[in-house]
Amino acid sequence: MQNVTLKVEGMSCNHCVVSIEGALREIGSKGKVDLASDTVAVEYNDATVSLDQIKETIEDQGYDVIS
Repeated sequence: MQNVTLKVEGMSCNHCVVSIEGALREIGSKGKVDLASDTVAVEYNDATVSLDQIKETIEDQGYDVIS
């Protein structure tokens, strides 16, 4: 398993948390949103999901992945 913490802009409420964490679950990864620090900690299996897929999934929800 791989772990990465991404800086994400545009998150502000519980809906953002549910949206991002749910979308990440759908592609087979686990995400934990931290609204206070504008980050998403993601745990994923790099044999089945790429970091680019994770970033794209978050951006598809309407948020900007900064790093």
